[in-house]
Amino acid sequence: MILDKPHLQAVLLTLVAGIADAVGYIVMGGVFTANMTGNTVLAGIAAAEGFYELAAQRLAPLITFFLGAMLARLLLRLVHRPAAPLLLEAIVLAAVGFLPVGRETAVLIVAFAMGLQASALTHFGGTSVSTVVVTSTLARVADAALDRLWPVPARTLPSIATPRLLALTWAGYFAGAVIGTVLLHLTRWPLLVPAALLLPVILLGRPRPAK
Repeated sequence: MILDKPHLQAVLLTLVAGIADAVGYIVMGGVFTANMTGNTVLAGIAAAEGFYELAAQRLAPLITFFLGAMLARLLLRLVHRPAAPLLLEAIVLAAVGFLPVGRETAVLIVAFAMGLQASALTHFGGTSVSTVVVTSTLARVADAALDRLWPVPARTLPSIATPRLLALTWAGYFAGAVIGTVLLHLTRWPLLVPAALLLPVILLGRPRPAK
């Protein structure tokens, strides 16, 4: 199956997020680095059970994720291209494994990188798709499936991404989680792989030279 440029970018970005989430959850203390919904639920459970320090630990990535998303937005306003925040994300992911920091600090750094990705590139081929969470993606797959089975007149409902793009982003996230888990058994620096995957995303987004 040949993917066009927007679809390939989306798949690569979901691979990055899936790997980062798997590595973060397994190695960095049961905390997600991209899935802030999961961290919020885990923090709520910990708070309800009286483990307030654990709740704070699980909420902390939300802060750095938020800051990363804000920085990505700022960079987009300044340079008008997603290459800048994505390149910064790649540098952060590549460097975090070599920094003399503990697990808690490392997960905050990776969450910051995922925040950069969440706001850097959100539109693929004219449709909006998240590459750091897949809950909404599954809902949109259901929407697209019903629309395919029971077509409705044009403009009756808001347009959504194609079923192919939605399925690819979910599959990419799942594959990323699998790859991230395998990488933990193969290398001490599993986050070098998602850092490398960001480079073709950046190159695919470069404008073509004028003829």
